[in-house]
Amino acid sequence: MKRSDDFHRARERLEARRGFFAHVAVFVVVNIALVTINVATAPDELWAKWPLMGWGIGLAFHGLAVFVIGDRFAITDEMVERELRKGPRS
Repeated sequence: MKRSDDFHRARERLEARRGFFAHVAVFVVVNIALVTINVATAPDELWAKWPLMGWGIGLAFHGLAVFVIGDRFAITDEMVERELRKGPRS
């Protein structure tokens, strides 16, 4: 594996993490606004919980993809590299 490949993969992981944290920031800001609007207009009915829960599920899957599943592909790539170094087998 070349140093440039390592750099490229590290950069992709950092970009994925940055994207996740931007997603978290937007989630927090928008849902604070929705809850504020909900409480100001209809305090007896909490409708803001539905977008919060739906988006929260999506955010959870995004986090899994970035922090759990994304690392598995790196492990697979390392295993493929190891097999390639062994050379062809008959």
